[in-house]
Amino acid sequence: MRITIIAIGKRLPDWINAGVQEYSKRLQYKIQTRLVEITAEKRHKSSTTDNIRNREAERIKATIPDRSFCIALDEKGKQLNTRRLADRLGDWIEDSQDVAFIIGGADGLDPSLLSQADEVWSLSNFTLPHALVRVFLTEQLYRALTILQGHPYHRDS
Repeated sequence: MRITIIAIGKRLPDWINAGVQEYSKRLQYKIQTRLVEITAEKRHKSSTTDNIRNREAERIKATIPDRSFCIALDEKGKQLNTRRLADRLGDWIEDSQDVAFIIGGADGLDPSLLSQADEVWSLSNFTLPHALVRVFLTEQLYRALTILQGHPYHRDS
């Protein structure tokens, strides 16, 4: 099973990259993870939010691995808790299902990506910086994996 995280934005702060690398390293014993960074669309005076999201969506679509279960991350998506994420992760591992998570840029994701995704999730009711979502997501995947491996989970007590 492989997880691909497709995210708009490059040249992020070192602490973001370090966080993603740390949790990806912890996951690698059971799950292959790969981060695909896509350059954010440049803004011009004539640019509209719709045009920016549309151009970014075309680049995102080109990087989604074939036969991957696709989850778009959006503030209006369905929320899961960590225990439910662990259940889903366990199902994907059992089925050898590859999964692609899509993280938009500052303007969010194009509606075409949201409608084509297998599921749309929200990671929080809070507004999260899109770069921080990478760390948050990889940490939660690691936490879900530790639950599956039988490590104590403090919320179960």
